[in-house]
Amino acid sequence: MGNREQEESVSVASIRSHRDLKVWQRAMDVAEMSYRLTARFPKDEIYSSVQQVRRCAASVAANIAEGYGRESRGAYVQFLKIAQGSLKELETHLELAARVGTASAEKVDEILAACGETGKMLRALIRSLEC
Repeated sequence: MGNREQEESVSVASIRSHRDLKVWQRAMDVAEMSYRLTARFPKDEIYSSVQQVRRCAASVAANIAEGYGRESRGAYVQFLKIAQGSLKELETHLELAARVGTASAEKVDEILAACGETGKMLRALIRSLEC
């Protein structure tokens, strides 16, 4: 079953908060993975790469939650699009960390795969709301 079908198979009545959204749950997984990865970064990266990665990662889930809490569909979609932007920013910081050797390519690839899944889920949710 694809991500869109998974989101649509969850009845509206079963979604009581943003925490029930599979896309939010996956975004939280990405954030957790990112926090764990950056815990291993060199100390001289604490005020640069670590903060950037963590901020982007947390922003994805936070914008999904904030959009869900808005009272209009248009605002919800706008926050989901902001979450998409944060996700792309996160991917860029992670790829850079792998390129410069701050993080292992294997660990980064694992998180990037989760980012890809999250991005697909976000796009599907946005499309379903824009119809």
